[in-house]
Amino acid sequence: MAIETTEQVALTLRDHLPILQVLVPFVAAPLCVFIGGRRFAWPLAFVASVIAFVISTLLLAQVLDGSIISYHIGGWAPPLGIEYRIDAANAFVLFLVTGISVVVLPFALQSVRDEVPARHHNLFYACYLLALTGLLGVTATGDAFNVFVFLEISSLSTYVLIAQGAYRDRRALTAAYDYLIMGTIGATFFVIGLGMLYMSTGTLNMADMAERIADQGSNRTVRAAFAFIVVGIGLKVAVYPLHKWLPNAYTFAPSAITAFLAATATKVAVYVLLRFMFSVFQPAFMFELNTLEFIILPFAVIAMFAASLIAAFQPDFKRMLAYSSVAQIGYILLGISFLTETGITASVVTLFNHGITKAVLFMGVGALVMRAGGSFYHQIAGMGKQMPWTSAAIVIGGFSLIGIPGTAGFVSKWILVQAALEKGWWPVAILIVLSSLLAVVYVWRVVEALYLRPPAKTETVKEVSLWMLGPIWTMAIACIYFGLATDITVTSAAAAAKGLLAGSSGLH
Repeated sequence: MAIETTEQVALTLRDHLPILQVLVPFVAAPLCVFIGGRRFAWPLAFVASVIAFVISTLLLAQVLDGSIISYHIGGWAPPLGIEYRIDAANAFVLFLVTGISVVVLPFALQSVRDEVPARHHNLFYACYLLALTGLLGVTATGDAFNVFVFLEISSLSTYVLIAQGAYRDRRALTAAYDYLIMGTIGATFFVIGLGMLYMSTGTLNMADMAERIADQGSNRTVRAAFAFIVVGIGLKVAVYPLHKWLPNAYTFAPSAITAFLAATATKVAVYVLLRFMFSVFQPAFMFELNTLEFIILPFAVIAMFAASLIAAFQPDFKRMLAYSSVAQIGYILLGISFLTETGITASVVTLFNHGITKAVLFMGVGALVMRAGGSFYHQIAGMGKQMPWTSAAIVIGGFSLIGIPGTAGFVSKWILVQAALEKGWWPVAILIVLSSLLAVVYVWRVVEALYLRPPAKTETVKEVSLWMLGPIWTMAIACIYFGLATDITVTSAAAAAKGLLAGSSGLH
């Protein structure tokens, strides 16, 4: 009898994994404030992240074969009830977000002590968990209005987290304010688009919405809704030229938050863009085809070069990485604009690989900031010999950013070039390679500062603790591992691409 009861409990837990994915960090957030205190806030946040990661791994294992998990909140079936819908595309993103959170939090234990006042620590981790909750909710939900709600939860907590950088640099307040204004504009555009869709379809469930839109593709209200949604999410993604909030936000936020946001926030926004473009509106929607070919593709190529050139001339390591993120988002959008299975696969693979690459680089620069007092090249000069482990991990991350064979970044660009050649767009394939050469320039500037310049400080600088080195090297090894063993990433991305290109048929 006990065995049957245990099996029933296990089955019940398995059935409720989609809601537990969001509920665990959501419940842990207020606990950090009410019962956590400064001493217990970090353990609560870490345990919640680990549980969320285990759940996302179990969900990914269930949907890799192309199956779909539909969870009805409160037992109310869609379209009347709110649905959480897990397929290969969002399960892969959930896996990335929770995995990054588990790795970043041990790094945060040390860096937050150095960068955030002790009296704010419990509130800091509460906001961190709310940001995580929002990102997971956006990814898991199958309800369009819920996407907006969870976007706002993650955004509002992110503004607070970025502002915490004011303890070290007051410009973090301005960066948070700029992000708040731009994020609010983006959210407003997005919710106006949702309102128009609701007016045209009478539903907020994305699967149901897709069916009803298919019958009225020429409806001007639907077209206007599409435009509002693309611009609104484009601001969240930091699509060039809607990226102006990103460099300051990444530069002045606490190091742990920069690492977390760079690896997750824009990636989740890209997922939302993919979900609306391919599952709700579908590629057959002619207005969308024109948008991808004549707007998204040109701006993606411009971002690859313009942002890379700006990055090459930056004197600040952290700001350089921020601008390189804008360029990498260009690669992701380029793959989407191909409208092929290989192109979407390239975008999803790049989304994952860029996440782990930026995590190691931003955590590495955070370690340098702790010891050097800043991230300008003249401040980190000579650190390669004084902080050899941190510097070596940064070099591995830099190689992945360039796309050196044997790293995760190479896999992303290889599949993207394949997608371009499949379309017969060989000039675009050449542009991908040329833009990668620009990455060599700005990565070389970092290597030069770390290893070829005399030390900025005459006194001996100690390497950071294992609490920081462990996460940094975990991500550095991941960059190499996923560059050599591509089964997990490419298989998951290909399954996601098939599901997305299936349009509404993939939602039923």
